[in-house]
Amino acid sequence: MKLKVFPAITISTATLLCMVLACNSDSEYYSMEDYPEVTKMDVHVHLETERTLFVEKATGEGFKLINVALEYTDGWNDVYRKFAYGRQQENSYPEKVSNVTAFAVADWDSPDWESKVIQWLDSCFDQGALGVKVWKNIGMVSRDTAGNLIQIDDARFDPIFEHIQMRGKTLMGHLAEPRNCWLPLDEMTTNNDRNYYGNHPEYHMYQQPEMPSHEELIRRRDNMLEKHPDLKFVGAHMGSLEYDVDELASTLDRFPNMAVDLAARMGQVFYQTAEDRENVRDFFIRYQDRLLYATDLSDNGERSEEELHAAMDAAWKRDWEFFVTDNEMKSNLINQPFRGLKLPREVVDKVFYTNAKEWFGM
Repeated sequence: MKLKVFPAITISTATLLCMVLACNSDSEYYSMEDYPEVTKMDVHVHLETERTLFVEKATGEGFKLINVALEYTDGWNDVYRKFAYGRQQENSYPEKVSNVTAFAVADWDSPDWESKVIQWLDSCFDQGALGVKVWKNIGMVSRDTAGNLIQIDDARFDPIFEHIQMRGKTLMGHLAEPRNCWLPLDEMTTNNDRNYYGNHPEYHMYQQPEMPSHEELIRRRDNMLEKHPDLKFVGAHMGSLEYDVDELASTLDRFPNMAVDLAARMGQVFYQTAEDRENVRDFFIRYQDRLLYATDLSDNGERSEEELHAAMDAAWKRDWEFFVTDNEMKSNLINQPFRGLKLPREVVDKVFYTNAKEWFGM
């Protein structure tokens, strides 16, 4: 039997290399089309309503959520109410919503304050709370009965932070404000800060020189971290070092148990990207294990479904485009155009999802 010989098919080395590179190129990066199919997490939202429109929308967009409670202006009532709303949402969507609780300092000078805080936190942990939020009222608003500002490095906090660490939970800290808060309006780097402090001069620290400086508040935060080196800490809002990724990098190097979320600070990321894209991109790649995607989006039940969903779309899809493409972009947060970072797929997966599981022990 005579075998039929087929002509050899030859592929040049150059062609083969191009095919391999093309394949690798397709798999190394995400695209805009991948957005709804990729599991993502927003680790900093505020759900203060019984309606579930936010979670329903998040589910359709591939997002899981961490709802964050805090003490605002009404002491323990704020804490109880905000955590209760979060638990309602988690009970309705146990696979989509997790919670971070908080405690109040409104009764700071009460002799049973410490035991009350620990008892409350334990009750929250027993209900599945992943961690504890401390807010900017510490250092900037809340005072003891003598009129002194309560500071985060005060020794009275030490047993609380030790207990959080002992329970294997994470401390989330919104301590200080963006550095723009201490600058004149015309020197601020982002439009959202300029608009906010222009409309709320009572919170504009530039006009209140008697208040602590940005540097002092950061120093006190660092003092606290030095006292508790094994405490897992997530600095909300880029750890209030949003103005300079190099400064943030130095802090992350100094505190290996610290990560940061990006909530409400993408404007500063865009601003620095417009100035030096490669430096920002290098930062995200180098610290890919220490950065958590977050927005500070909220729902208190007042906006219409259309308004709420439009705000969610605008933030989430804008940020996805920024991180996964190198498109030329514009944002009303800053005046300059900028270009997306086009981070590798593995970096995007960490920032948008797996880091949250690690840093909140999920």
